[in-house]
Amino acid sequence: MADRFVRMAAGAALVLLALLVAQPYVTAFLFAARTPRAITARGDLASVETATVALFAQASPSVVHVFAQAAAQGRALLGAESEDGGEREGSGSQTGTGFVWDAGGHIVTNNHVVAAAAQGGGSVSVRLSSGVVVPARIVGAAPSYDLAVLRLGRTTPPPPLAIGTSADLKVGQATYAIGNPFGLDHTLTTGVVSALQRRLPTAEGRELSGVIQTDAAINPGNSGGPLLDSAGRLIGVNTAIFSPSGASAGIGFAIPVDVVNRVVPELIRNGRTRNPGIGIIAGQESVTARLGIDGVVVVRVIRGSPAAQAGLRGVDPQTGAIGDVIVAAGDRPIHRLADLTAAMAAAGIDATMDLTVERDGRPRRVRVTTTDVAEARR
Repeated sequence: MADRFVRMAAGAALVLLALLVAQPYVTAFLFAARTPRAITARGDLASVETATVALFAQASPSVVHVFAQAAAQGRALLGAESEDGGEREGSGSQTGTGFVWDAGGHIVTNNHVVAAAAQGGGSVSVRLSSGVVVPARIVGAAPSYDLAVLRLGRTTPPPPLAIGTSADLKVGQATYAIGNPFGLDHTLTTGVVSALQRRLPTAEGRELSGVIQTDAAINPGNSGGPLLDSAGRLIGVNTAIFSPSGASAGIGFAIPVDVVNRVVPELIRNGRTRNPGIGIIAGQESVTARLGIDGVVVVRVIRGSPAAQAGLRGVDPQTGAIGDVIVAAGDRPIHRLADLTAAMAAAGIDATMDLTVERDGRPRRVRVTTTDVAEARR
């Protein structure tokens, strides 16, 4: 009797084991979907998704792809652009993003996107959202603000973007960046305003103040593209990322639209922007720091400039003795050249400034009137 029970238990165990082994195969045979599955109704998009879709549909036609070539050479077609399709320096070819500024066909982009073409007598072309490639010419550039304005050739331009303001931005509010990262047309990334009042180095020893920091992904190729708020208004121009690898690391920077709205019309009118200055050549910050000097060392005073008229002194070319060191502008302390240029930019052109300078270790007050830097150097 006991043997019979053991045999029955062993047989049951074998059956259960066989069923366990065969279960996946039986399930796959019985329940495999051998025909297309029925589509599950999704329902309405969430309100935030609907708003983002509408924003992109409205703004993206006004965003363009900019191509700048330093020299019109056939070999530029062979390997001039990087394999990832992004910006590339050194080959004379740059790609970036721009957007329509007005009904006159003006396009705003970064100066560094078209700088090589401007200096080398090269060419610039723009690909519209429709896919049409249109030749363009450089109307004006402002290296100190990393902005440039192009003019489309004979074509009907897309509608311009709505303009917002950067004066009332709040950290945490939503941002939307549209551009051509790595050559991929019309890419939308989203994020928030991460910080305000950042400083960004630009050309000629200047720093742009009031820069917007955002965590919306900005990669090579996004340069010159618009940064939008949730109403689809332009609040900045994407210009740089902070990343050791060159790819987005969640820290991007945009030129505030209030600066753009001031500089771009001037570029359209005059082809250049007037930068306030006093007519000095400042010492290199690295050398100044090594000498233990806190302030802007006046190396040379341009003849006939406001600085010369105010009696500022540069470094003595015979003895090398330091003349004046600018340490304050009004009530603002001046530690480096960026502080001085920011103070002059806030004052504007033809404005009177009270500078505090140290000469022979003693402070003295100097009143000087700002002027256009380019005019002061003539």
